[in-house]
Amino acid sequence: MSLSMSAQTIDISGTVIDGGSQIPLPDANVQVEGTEKGASTDFDGVFTLTGVPSDGTLVVSYLGFVTQKIPIDGKTTFEVVLQPDTEALEDVVVIGYGQSSKRNISGSVSKVGAADIKKLDPINAAQSLQGTAAGVNVTPQGGSPGAEANIRIRGVATNGDASPLIILDGFQYDGGLNSINPQDIENITVLKDAQAAIYGTIASNGVILVTTKSGKRNQSAKFEYQTYYGFQETTRELPLLNATEYALLLNESYANSGQTSPIQNLSGLGRGTDWQDEIFEVAPIMNHNLSIRGGSEKTSYSFSGSLLDQDGIVGGDKSSFVRKTASLSIDTDLNDKLNFKTKLFYTNQESKGLNTFGLGSVLFNAINMAPTIGAGVDNLDGEIDLGNEVVNPITQIRNTYNESVNNRLSGTVQATYDYADNLNIQARLGFNRNGTEFREFIPVFNYGPGKVFNRLEDNLVNQNKIINNDYTFDLFNTYSNTFEDIHDVTFLLGMTVYKSFGEGLFGSRTGVPSNSFDFADIGTATGAGENNTAGSYAYDVRRLSYFGRLEYTLDDKYLFSAMLRRDSSTRFGPNNRVGYFPSITSGWIISDENFFPQSDNIDFLKLRASYGIMGNDRIGDFLYLSLLTGQATYANGEDGLVNGIAQGPIPNPNAQWEEAVKTDFGLDLRLFNNKVNFTFDYYRNDTDKLLISNIPVSGIFGSSAPGASSPTINAGKVRNQGLEFELNYSDNITDDFSFGAGFNIATIQNEVLSIRGADFVEGGAFGVGQPLPSRMEVGQPIGYFYGLRTDGIFQSQAEVDAHPSQAGLGATAQPGDIRYVDSNGDGVINADDRVKVGNPIPDFTFGFNLSLNYKNFDMNTYVFGNLGNDIVRNYERDQPNVNQLGYRLDRWTGPGTSSTVPRATTSATANKVFSDFFVEDGSFARIQTIALGYTFEENLLQKIGLKQLRIYGKIDNVYTFTDYTGYDPTASSGAPIGSGIDFGFYPLPRTYIVGLNANF
Repeated sequence: MSLSMSAQTIDISGTVIDGGSQIPLPDANVQVEGTEKGASTDFDGVFTLTGVPSDGTLVVSYLGFVTQKIPIDGKTTFEVVLQPDTEALEDVVVIGYGQSSKRNISGSVSKVGAADIKKLDPINAAQSLQGTAAGVNVTPQGGSPGAEANIRIRGVATNGDASPLIILDGFQYDGGLNSINPQDIENITVLKDAQAAIYGTIASNGVILVTTKSGKRNQSAKFEYQTYYGFQETTRELPLLNATEYALLLNESYANSGQTSPIQNLSGLGRGTDWQDEIFEVAPIMNHNLSIRGGSEKTSYSFSGSLLDQDGIVGGDKSSFVRKTASLSIDTDLNDKLNFKTKLFYTNQESKGLNTFGLGSVLFNAINMAPTIGAGVDNLDGEIDLGNEVVNPITQIRNTYNESVNNRLSGTVQATYDYADNLNIQARLGFNRNGTEFREFIPVFNYGPGKVFNRLEDNLVNQNKIINNDYTFDLFNTYSNTFEDIHDVTFLLGMTVYKSFGEGLFGSRTGVPSNSFDFADIGTATGAGENNTAGSYAYDVRRLSYFGRLEYTLDDKYLFSAMLRRDSSTRFGPNNRVGYFPSITSGWIISDENFFPQSDNIDFLKLRASYGIMGNDRIGDFLYLSLLTGQATYANGEDGLVNGIAQGPIPNPNAQWEEAVKTDFGLDLRLFNNKVNFTFDYYRNDTDKLLISNIPVSGIFGSSAPGASSPTINAGKVRNQGLEFELNYSDNITDDFSFGAGFNIATIQNEVLSIRGADFVEGGAFGVGQPLPSRMEVGQPIGYFYGLRTDGIFQSQAEVDAHPSQAGLGATAQPGDIRYVDSNGDGVINADDRVKVGNPIPDFTFGFNLSLNYKNFDMNTYVFGNLGNDIVRNYERDQPNVNQLGYRLDRWTGPGTSSTVPRATTSATANKVFSDFFVEDGSFARIQTIALGYTFEENLLQKIGLKQLRIYGKIDNVYTFTDYTGYDPTASSGAPIGSGIDFGFYPLPRTYIVGLNANF
């Protein structure tokens, strides 16, 4: 007696590959139709299934490809070739309150998928946008552990907060990308043009949509463990003078001024203390991530947890960051019409920090500290005078005590109900609760005479506790239908309620017992009266929005969408509380036209155009109200003078939205069986009604009182325009070798078009007591550098006498001093001769990536950079006895000796006045990542119960090609007016990592 064919079971295996590029498809879904038996392909596109019916049918699917059904018919091996879905064109793109196919997108959108994020394996998720998305410029806020990144999409369009909006799985997320576990991210989509208008008043700086990973239906539990360990080091040390060079140059500067040399005995000085070597160290970094994902026929689930532990290359555990995350995702069909989905995220961040960017920072002190002073000298009494800020940076690190603990719970809960044919309604609640506790202790310590860091009488503890909450409730209805096979219509109508509220409590107190951080708590400190202070605040901001979007496709080649959003925000007064934000986008798939020449080389050609208006409400609260935030002193007959409060900034009841008008024309092209992808965009963004604070008004309004200021008004307009190009290529050269490369470049032209009520707006800082070096002014890029232009070095007294007087700068010029240009031609050199001397905004941003796969080996490289931007060198203290950079050795010592570096002197000169002498080319190209991995054969792994194992080595921040002499050419505060000024930037570390990824 034999079993029938239908009752037999067999074991099968096979591979799934991309029919276009011939590259294996990892994570393709292979399912036995009608059963829960299924599997996902591994990194090499391989799958295995045991005990499947020999007469069953395989269903093989992958996002962006046509699903195939393949009869098993007793076969045991399969090669499945999936063809790109021409209707989806490889990609489903999230566009806000919905999704679309990349084929039908008519706006300018960039997408970074899980594969790219996995290759980069970034510490901060923002790094995955560096050089991978055209027109997106990502610069870190510093190299210290836990530092966030400044993200700018298509330039800087406001003098306020220029950060893009982040939407995490559908809800507004203000936690920063560094608080999201990169291994949890499925993809990041950047909306750069009018496509973002669906988010109305919060979309003018662009929108970043983050979609996290979910489980898959009909898949048994898939466990994935990822870990790496590595170490970090500085990429650069500045060429400072050693002790002997310092003493010789210092003595020369005193001698040139007719003063006695401060260091009489130079013998035995040698190289002295290398303060950079003293503070820089090799710091460890470690990461663990575990995820479990799977699902049944009606439910999918995902759970993950991660731990990142990173010490700093300056200060070690005094500059550390520990991030713990956990996420949970459940997606289930409660019945045929009702779906329920939830995603929850928990993040715990513990950090300790140093003063790392500014006057008096640790690096600032290491650069300026005299190399003749020993590393163990804490109190500089009796040492050479270095001014009141410069102290021993080692002592500074040792006396820095602080800790910050941040707990964030975020998530979304949503239900979708298909209540009729082609109609569904979705309700979604997203929320964030973020609590931060901070504690800082400043001990009693004497750094030396007159030092600003001294605390001679009593120690101090500062504490604060801040709780921020917000929720977003969305309710929207979607109608989708096709008429007569050529009219595709999707109509979306909905509303959003957003509320952000919170409170903060802060205080300080002296008298911490034992002068120790262990006892640093307001409750245990003993200070009273003025030595015991406290304060608090609370806020409540709300927004009500209504929105609609119509998407229409004719004959699958004529594309059109229109959006309108109405926002009402409590950030603005009753006069201007409501704003309307319309947009339209359109596209034409020319390659589908009958007249388009048939060619094996051109697979797809689409033209796009968009126009829309978006808003920006990222300003202070209650600008339309008069608040008692000022200061006042009152005369009291009994008590004398009494401190009180008074009106703060003058209110402006007419303040309204900033409006960004965005125009884009684009082209998408695919060639050679989709191996080559090319995208081009021309964009122009005009941001009008910029909210500018402190525009001058008459003093009779009370703007000059302590704590008071002029009102914030809509007074400016800025234009950003440029071109974007993206080119990607991928191909399977042989059965064992595949190759992929991508390149993108974007141009940026920024110009201020108008300012109302002022000739310019100033910002930034340079030196001590000097005019602000950055400006916003009509006809110039926002934040451009404003200073004197130089014309070499005076070589003789005759040249000095023949040149306009420079005494107006604070000192009479002498041979060897910097010669400044009389820009206005009035025969006198003074502050009126300041002109544009630099621009912090790059002319070009670019990125390049390369991927190679040979048998089981894979290699990935990422490069990005900026061209045409300037940076200000502002880490040299204006004090005669501090250390100097090596270029000072090329100083002027007599006629013809130097035409670039002024003489050494302690006399008063104008050589430290802000000028192009301190402005350098900030262009750079950085090899961000080089990674090499090896994936073990599956038959070897089965013996130890693994499905996949990849080990890899990776170097981040490999090398930076730049002429900039500072630590890092990306140094910037991120402020629109004041960016590109280097105060002693904490350098980004070079990181060496060894890791593994295991599936089981």
